[in-house]
Amino acid sequence: MNNSAVVTGAGSGVGRAIALLLAQNGWRVALIGRREDSLKETMTLAKETASRCLAYPCDISKPELVTAMAKAVSKTLGDISLLVNAAGTNTPARSLRELSFEKYRELVETNLTGAYLCLQAFLPGMRERRSGTIINIVSDSAKQASAKAGPAYVVSKFGLLGLTQSINAEERANGIRACAILPGDIDTPLLDKRPAPPPADARKSMLRSEDVAQCAWLAISLPDRAVVEELVIRPR
Repeated sequence: MNNSAVVTGAGSGVGRAIALLLAQNGWRVALIGRREDSLKETMTLAKETASRCLAYPCDISKPELVTAMAKAVSKTLGDISLLVNAAGTNTPARSLRELSFEKYRELVETNLTGAYLCLQAFLPGMRERRSGTIINIVSDSAKQASAKAGPAYVVSKFGLLGLTQSINAEERANGIRACAILPGDIDTPLLDKRPAPPPADARKSMLRSEDVAQCAWLAISLPDRAVVEELVIRPR
């Protein structure tokens, strides 16, 4: 198998942690994110494994940009056998009372539509080779809505869980598997977008990005005959 992966949201948080873990384990990884400076920081953190990484800035909510990204990445890394959809965002003004349509659309297009576009960009190649793994970083908000998460985020994550289930329902016979990872609170920069960001003491008891990366690694490293369809991880 060609160990080449695409990781969205690779400029910070869970996406960065998964990308670094993959590179440490011999994978060639395309780092996808909106901000070039954040991707370069991930490259720096990769240290001696940075040569296995390719930084490609891309707004995954734009179909034409995703198409161009997929073409460029495949040309450099060859066949992509793993797609990790870890890009995600939220907004401080997230309640139904405050949420604007513009922010609602931005969240859904980034958290859900972006994952769909990346999936459709790389799925045909996986289908042709009859092999591929997709990891979708969802949220435990896809199990139960909460005011803490806000409706736009909840809608996007419910949808992403449904997309994961649809992949397994339709593509299992084509040798493709998908895993939805549903973390609880993680100490990542996304917390700073909460209306009242949690203090340092509260963050100490939360998950770390590396914890979620290990969950992804389990789903990725299992034999092709096995699929972790859904994995919920919460702080102890």
